[in-house]
Amino acid sequence: MIDARAARRRFVLISALTWLPRGLGLPVMVLLMEVRGIGLAGVGLVFAVYGIAVASLELPTGGLADVIGRRTVLAASAAVTVGAVVWMAFATSLWMFVAIGVLNALARALSSGPAEAWYVDAVHAAAATAGGGKRASGGGGPDAGELRRGLAQGNAAGSAALAVGTLVGGGLPLVIALWGLLPDRGVLVPLSAPMLLAALAGAGQLAVALLGMPEPERAGERPRFGEVLRDVPATVGRGARLGFRDGLLARVLLTAAALGIALNAIELLTPGRLADLTGNPAAASTWYAIVAAIGFAAVSVGSALGPWVARLLGGGETTDAGRTAATGAVVAAVSLGGLAASASLDGTAGIAAAALAYTGMFLGLGIADPSRSELMHSRASAKERATVLSVDSLLLQAGGALSAIGLGALAAHWSVAPAWWLAAATL
Repeated sequence: MIDARAARRRFVLISALTWLPRGLGLPVMVLLMEVRGIGLAGVGLVFAVYGIAVASLELPTGGLADVIGRRTVLAASAAVTVGAVVWMAFATSLWMFVAIGVLNALARALSSGPAEAWYVDAVHAAAATAGGGKRASGGGGPDAGELRRGLAQGNAAGSAALAVGTLVGGGLPLVIALWGLLPDRGVLVPLSAPMLLAALAGAGQLAVALLGMPEPERAGERPRFGEVLRDVPATVGRGARLGFRDGLLARVLLTAAALGIALNAIELLTPGRLADLTGNPAAASTWYAIVAAIGFAAVSVGSALGPWVARLLGGGETTDAGRTAATGAVVAAVSLGGLAASASLDGTAGIAAAALAYTGMFLGLGIADPSRSELMHSRASAKERATVLSVDSLLLQAGGALSAIGLGALAAHWSVAPAWWLAAATL
């Protein structure tokens, strides 16, 4: 069994490799569908199928990770990611993109929790070994400081990978087109290149999952396949009941719905706002990629600052985590309010205000997220840890999905400002 520091290093690496393929594909995904003749209605269908599939798969895949192990599930996610992005590089029809949306949803659901659950299990196991089989400390776990550092660094690494991936994925097609490396027509076009690069990143994630994530020893005999299938629903039910029976855990999980509303509000409405400011959809796409990358980088910085903010606020292991999460949420909400207030600005001033608001909002979310995770892990055991993380991810997705229609209608009826004010108030 590896020690806590080695587990942290591997968790940071796997976090970066998990999010890098998504960052690479984000700037070109919609454009690639459009050049293949898929209209906006078709693109909307692909996104809807993806959202429904993720919501449907979150809890079963979390339960699967709790039953058969984190490494196996994360390796499966990486393998599915590689297949999906390679297929997307060559896909030419709507049904192909719909099928790819389902594969992407499966990969997303499989990856939402196993790496983090593995890291926490590894730290617990290392502390138990060092303490002669006993927990090294009470309250927040065997080593709350180590967990806080690791969760923060993993979150920072994932956000940094998203930022770098977004910039590379957005710029690579332009470079390839300028150099004439690929034709603008045919099965393989410049917009396909980020998807192929994402496949390499996914292969790296698969290798690290298989070779660098030893599973902590589990008590009892290894279950048979039939027993595994029967145990998944029971594990899902146990994790879901824990999530809503434990008062503190229930409150922490419900904040995920508010986070989903806030994130959806900016992802849904900012591209159109930038199009209005620039008067050019192509320029708006470029600016949105830059602004989004700034936001991902801010999450990385906020995550790195999280442990320092927790020490500054003090109050004990659970109390300082709660205060840190609340502080980050307030910073994010105020920044989102600033974005709403900037809706009256035009031109460069409006773009600069949007970038500043993105920076503040994602900085706040970066500060809050590791402490939210720490609070969740302090209330969940290894038997249902991945399931609880899946509940958290499910509520995040549900908050975004349910708010999409309402916030879109509100912005269409009046303007983007009321929708952003409502999301800020919710957060």
